[in-house]
Formats: sequence, structure tokens, C-alpha cells
Amino acid sequence: MKKNAPRDELAPATISEADGVRYLHLGTPWVQGAMRVRKPATLELEYIQRMMVWMLLRPDAELTKGHALQLGLGAASITRYCHSVLRMRTTAVELNPTVITACRLWFHLPDDSARLAVLEADAGEYVADAQHVETAQVLCVDLYDHDAASPVLDSAAFYRDCRRTLADAGVMTVNLFGRDASFERSAQRIAAAFGEQHAWALRPTKEGNSIVVALKGVEMPDRATLAARAENIETRFKLPARKWLRMIRPLTMRLDTGTSTTA
Repeated sequence: MKKNAPRDELAPATISEADGVRYLHLGTPWVQGAMRVRKPATLELEYIQRMMVWMLLRPDAELTKGHALQLGLGAASITRYCHSVLRMRTTAVELNPTVITACRLWFHLPDDSARLAVLEADAGEYVADAQHVETAQVLCVDLYDHDAASPVLDSAAFYRDCRRTLADAGVMTVNLFGRDASFERSAQRIAAAFGEQHAWALRPTKEGNSIVVALKGVEMPDRATLAARAENIETRFKLPARKWLRMIRPLTMRLDTGTSTTA
């Protein structure tokens, strides 16, 4: 998914399967996404579940309303979930056409419809386009190439464009892979774009994925409100929201303590 890379230079999507789980790769052993074959609506990977922490930061009445945008399709887990489970209007932007094809053939990605659009396009160009300003309430960013080393779109300008794409009170989650030393640089750019007081992070997964969450134009709710929302999410959607609540901290705390790569 390298920005502006010719299509013939993009690594082709490949598939593997083990113990009832189907995995998406880009020509390497690195896992780009996964789906439990008998339960395609569930979120199989822990870091993908944590990408849904944005649900804690939306009021219960608005939880499933608005436009959910994903930059990077992966195995379409978040796209399927937002479209089919949350029933939100959903857009996914993916540069690699073989990933889109694989998701349609092997990962239960529905055809485009009035509520679903999967675009073969450059994610950076999408958020930089003026026609997309303030068009999303939820933005999930997971942009890694076949080496899975660091985000392929990670500039200060990119995160400013992400913020502009969000409507007021919108929320963004970003997957930053902890095995790469760029976490601090990426996190500082997100904090600069959204404001330090509007940027938070979860503890890394055991695989090293660190999820950063950023809010636009709204303060973090108090703990009692978050606890009530977490209970609602667990009851309605069976996601481990109370666990997320226990591990979310201000991003500045993560940067100050230097815990970006430890579980």
C-alpha cells in the first residue's frame, strides 16, 4: 500500500488457513488480517478488537449512527463489522486491488451498496481531498505494507488531513505496530494534529500492536460515563470494552514512561 506505487509493484494478496481461521498476507508470513471461517462477523484478532475502542467514546444513542471510514482494508474485519453488525454507512479505502478481490472472494466482504463503498484508491489522497472534509464520524487507520514494519502513511500532514476528515466530535483509531521504533514519532504527530489532551493510547498487545485514539473537538468523558458505555457495548456487542477502559491512558503518559513496546 505504498503511496502512489504502481499497481504492478504492490504485493499480491495471499491466503492461508489454520485451526478454522483464514489469514490474509501480502506475499510474506506477516498477517494482514484474519477471519474465523465459521464466525465471520466476529473480530478475530485482538488488535482489531481494540481498534473498536472508538465505541467507548461515542454516546450510546449515537453509537451506530453516522459514517465509518477505514483506511486500509486488511481482511475487511472492521468494514464487515461496521456495515453488517453496527449497520453504519461504511467506506473502506484500499490501494491494492488484489486485497479487495481477496476480501470479496474469501473474507465475506459484501458488494457495494447504498451503505457500503469499497474504493480502490490512495488513502492519503482520499483524506486530502476537500470534498471529504468533515464527512466521517469514525475513522480507523491501519496502513501497513507487506513488510508490516511501520505505517506507509505517517506524516504530520496526513494526520492533519485525518482530523479534517472527521466531523466535530469524531474519533480516530490508529494501529501502530510496536516492534518498530517509530511509535513515539507517530504518536507525537497524532498528538500535534489533534492536541495532546485529545490523544490517548491502549497498552500494546502481546504481538506489539499499539492502538492510539484521538478525539476531535470533544473532551474525554468521565470515568463513570465510560464505564456505563463499556457495559452497554459488552451487553449489546460482546466486545471486551471494560478491558479497554482499564488499559486506556493519555498518550502523553505513554510517551513519558516509554512503554510503547512492552505488554
